Amino acid sequence: MQGWMPLLILIAIVAAGVVAWLYIQKQRSLKLRSRFGPEYDRAVRTTGSRRRAETDLEKRARRVEHFQIKPLPPSERDRYIDAWRMDQARFVDDPQASVLEADRLVTEVMRARGYPMADFDRRAEDLSVDHPRVVDNYRNACAIAEKARRGDADTEELRRAMKYYRSLFDELLETEEVTR
Repeated sequence: MQGWMPLLILIAIVAAGVVAWLYIQKQRSLKLRSRFGPEYDRAVRTTGSRRRAETDLEKRARRVEHFQIKPLPPSERDRYIDAWRMDQARFVDDPQASVLEADRLVTEVMRARGYPMADFDRRAEDLSVDHPRVVDNYRNACAIAEKARRGDADTEELRRAMKYYRSLFDELLETEEVTR
């Protein structure tokens, strides 16, 4: 019996190590899913692997930590809110121009806050770190804006794009509702 004791102890240690490793991985997944919300599921679908998706999301978060993201001063924030209201009012008469202006305005706010304005995919990834619940809206709005530039977007799509842009705009300006 005593010859088996070291082997049983070794098996117990290995089993405890495996359980600890699995627990740590589960906690990592839960933390990332909680932080990134729907963007977590999108990353898993895009990469085809939970592990690759989680590694990618962690890299995004580390990259964004180095940015100088700052809140807007109240006067600048108010200026953007006024510009949004004017653009939103224009939607009735010229929905296409209104959506293109909303795209420009959101991009300007992102730049003013300190987001790098590299290619679109990188910009969306960077946004997903701090605004995971609206980054998909941003992707959809930009796709509709691109259709609008080609003259292919219908009024319902343009209306949806404005709603998508507004959700991101509200988050970027850290306001609940811009239209009040």
